[in-house]
Amino acid sequence: MNRVAINGIGVVAPGAIADVDRFDTGGLSAHKAALVRDFNPRQYIAPLKMRRMNALSRFAVSAAKMAIDDYGRELPRETGVAIGTAFGPVQTSVDYMREYVEKGAALAPPQLFAESVANAPGSHIAIEWGLRGFNITVTQRESSALAAAMYAASQVLKGSVRAAIIGGVEETTEMVFSVLDRIGALDDEQRNGMVIGEGSAMLIAEKSESAKYGFLSGFGIARDTTASISDWGSDPNAIVTAMRNAIDDAELHVADIDAVFVSANGVKRADDVEAKAIAQLFGERMPRLVAAKQVFGEYAAAGALQLVAALREAAGNILINSISAGGGIVCAVVTR
Repeated sequence: MNRVAINGIGVVAPGAIADVDRFDTGGLSAHKAALVRDFNPRQYIAPLKMRRMNALSRFAVSAAKMAIDDYGRELPRETGVAIGTAFGPVQTSVDYMREYVEKGAALAPPQLFAESVANAPGSHIAIEWGLRGFNITVTQRESSALAAAMYAASQVLKGSVRAAIIGGVEETTEMVFSVLDRIGALDDEQRNGMVIGEGSAMLIAEKSESAKYGFLSGFGIARDTTASISDWGSDPNAIVTAMRNAIDDAELHVADIDAVFVSANGVKRADDVEAKAIAQLFGERMPRLVAAKQVFGEYAAAGALQLVAALREAAGNILINSISAGGGIVCAVVTR
C-alpha cells in the first residue's frame, strides 16, 4: 500500500472514566463509562440544522467541522466519507419505537425515523459540505473505525476520490449499557470487563507526499474462527496474521515497529489472547505498548481516537490493533 496522508483532525472525546449519571445503573454490575461532558455542539452546527440531528450525528458533524477547519482548505467535492460505529443511534431507535407504540404510525415523528439509521451521521457530513464521493458506514463492533479507514484509504489510493473523511462515532445509551452488563461484558467489581465510551474523531485523508500528522501506511485483517458472534475468541494466531499483514502492507519489518496501540479493552480473555499474539510476533524485542482505551473507553469512537493518538505521537512506526467480539480483527500501521 502507498501511504495516505492525514492532514486534518477533529475530536469530541470523553475527558475521563467516571460514574454514569445519565441514566440509572442501579441493579447492574457496572456503573462507569467514558462520557462526553460539557460539550456544546452549537459552536459547530447551526441551530436549525442541529434540531434535525440526534446526539450521535452532533458528535460526528462537530468532529468533522473541527477536522475541516484544521485542514485549512476547502475540501474537494470528490471527497468520500467513511465512518465506523458499533451500535449506531440506538437511543433514537428506542425513542421512535416508543412514539410509534404510544401514538401510532401516523403520529410518530418522521425525523426520529430518519435519524434511527446508522449512516445518518455520515449523511449529515456529506450534505453539510456538499461532498459527492462515496459515503459508507461500517458496523463491525470494536473494529468499525479501522475497517472504515481501510476502505477509505484504498479508495483514495485508487483515485476514486481526491480526499476522504475517516472517522468513528459512538453514543453511550441506557439500552446498550444494560444489555452489555447483563451478558457480563462490562467492568465490574472484579475489574473483569470493558468500560464503554462515546464521542467522535474525524480525520482528513488524501494522497500526498507530505502530511501534517502522519500517514496511514498499511492494513491487515483476519478473523478468529474460535470466536462466537458475541464473544471474543482464543486463537492468537489470527491476531498475529492481521498484525503481520498490516506490517507487510506498510512495507516494513516487525523490528521497525516502535509502539503498539493495543486493543486492551479490559476483557481478561480478550486481553490475554492479544498479549499472547504480541509476544509471539515480537519475541524479545517488545515495542512500547499503549492502552488508549483505558482513557477513551471501548467501541468505534475509540478506534478512531486510537488513530488520532497514534498520529499525534512524536515519532516512529506505530501498529494499531482492534479486536472485536465476533472475531473480527483489523490492524493499521501509522508512519511518519
